[in-house]
Amino acid sequence: MRLSTITHLAYAVTLVLTAISASTFILSARSASQERTAIQQHLEVDDLAEELAVIAESRTDEARLYVMRGDEQHLARFYVDDDQEGHLEGSIAKLSGIGISPEEKAMFDRIRNAADAIDAIEKDAISTYRAGRQSDAQQALFGDEHYRLQTELLKQVEEVRASVIARSQFAVDAAKARSDFFGNIAKSMLVLTALMFLAVLYFVLSRRVALPLIRMSNVVTRLARQEYDVEVLDDGRRDEIGEMNHAIQIFRNNGLERERLDAERRKDQRMKDLMLQMMHRVQACQNQEELSDVVSRFMPQIFPDAPGHLFIIKEQGSTLQSRGQWLDPLASELHFSIDDCWALRRGRPHLSEPVGDDVICHHIHMAQNSNLCIPLTALGDIVGLLYLETAVGNHTSQADRLYFELLAENVGLAVANLQLRQRLVGMAKRDALTGLLNRRSLDEALNRLTENPGTPLACLMIDIDYFKRFNDQFGHDAGDAVMQYVARILLEVVGERGEVFRFGGEEFTVLLPGTTEIDAENVAERLRHAVERAPLSYRGRLLDPVTISLGISTSPQGGTISSVLEQADRALLAAKRNGRNQWIKDEMPEQA
Repeated sequence: MRLSTITHLAYAVTLVLTAISASTFILSARSASQERTAIQQHLEVDDLAEELAVIAESRTDEARLYVMRGDEQHLARFYVDDDQEGHLEGSIAKLSGIGISPEEKAMFDRIRNAADAIDAIEKDAISTYRAGRQSDAQQALFGDEHYRLQTELLKQVEEVRASVIARSQFAVDAAKARSDFFGNIAKSMLVLTALMFLAVLYFVLSRRVALPLIRMSNVVTRLARQEYDVEVLDDGRRDEIGEMNHAIQIFRNNGLERERLDAERRKDQRMKDLMLQMMHRVQACQNQEELSDVVSRFMPQIFPDAPGHLFIIKEQGSTLQSRGQWLDPLASELHFSIDDCWALRRGRPHLSEPVGDDVICHHIHMAQNSNLCIPLTALGDIVGLLYLETAVGNHTSQADRLYFELLAENVGLAVANLQLRQRLVGMAKRDALTGLLNRRSLDEALNRLTENPGTPLACLMIDIDYFKRFNDQFGHDAGDAVMQYVARILLEVVGERGEVFRFGGEEFTVLLPGTTEIDAENVAERLRHAVERAPLSYRGRLLDPVTISLGISTSPQGGTISSVLEQADRALLAAKRNGRNQWIKDEMPEQA
């Protein structure tokens, strides 16, 4: 119930109780007034009856004294009393109209009749006395008849007084009872009014207003400090306090929603900042190892609940290999073919779920989570795959999907740029025909080795014997095949010992850092023997055996690093002059 309704009801009840209390007070006062009126009538009637008896006795005494003494003063007083008796009879007539009962009026009539009879006897006796018959007058005033009438008069007076006393006492008791009754009702109404007032003060002001306001004040104070975790008690009230509680609850919910939106905004802003940092660093990477490290470091910060892999397609292949991972992904294989991923087949992001309606990629062997595959593309070509795992039912939002795809686009462009850069670097540093490092790479390698002059170094200069005849007899394509054949054998034999370069034309150079003179001679012999013994065919036709001549120089035994190439070339010329298909070690290093 609303406070205004309670207040109005309490006000109405208070008015009703006050009206009842006032009415009962008025009735009580009226009963008291009736009680006083009854007492006053009782006194008046009693005084009148007593005065009648006194006047009657006084007139009788005056009449008797007159007939006995003959004194005119007694006669005068007799007539004065007669006038008073007439006045009393008028009072009796007046009382009969305002307060006495019919029985009392009859009693007064009998008193008046008795008084009239006595008066007649006394007046006759006075007349008899004046007529000279004193004895007869005395006999009349002191006779039995006069005594009987006077006794009856006094008896009637006593009866009237007793009746008046009884009636008056009853009227007084009734009026007093009514006065007490209405007075008690008035007092009760006053008590009820006071109790109602106290109840309104306690229930409305204390329980319904003061306590809720104190609680609301505490809640509002905490909400003002942005402590939105405070609990707003909903007691189901439908009054003004309930409306205020509801308004506070709405304010709290708005605060929570605003705080949630602020948290999401801060999270989104932080995510954007991290993405921007990641993109800047991705674009500055020099190789795929740096790129994988950047992605593996920033992805867990941007998406802390999404483990994943960065897969990159091997160059000139159809196999993907994990080059970086974060947060321990478990579901996907580390190596798989392009055909094993539906995202790569379709060229679009693909979500694999254990309870979903769509197909699951073949490279996922533990379909316990939701697995998202996003192709990495550049200019329409697929260069890799961004793979993410999320908990089942915890689907990424549309914004997160957009962020995933944006990152995948940038990472794909970075991978493509690195691959293009590697190809360009390869074209600048390697020979296009044989795939070996070119003359420029040889100069850079010698410059690097020059920084450590004390490090042992062996240099082999190699030339294909009678190479011109392959071009003349079988064409330049056959000559190219011979050079590729020799380059492949050189790479296989040298392996990890050193580096193989195409010096120019049909000449090759091998640098063997940390190799002694004896080891260099062994490598040279193995190269010569491997080339000589390996058969070579071109377009189904077996070509003539291919042989090579080698010149060997070493440093620091044979000279400085900057001079080993010239010394090896001089040794090569000596081997070609001595019949080819052999190696010769340079024995005459240059003098500084």
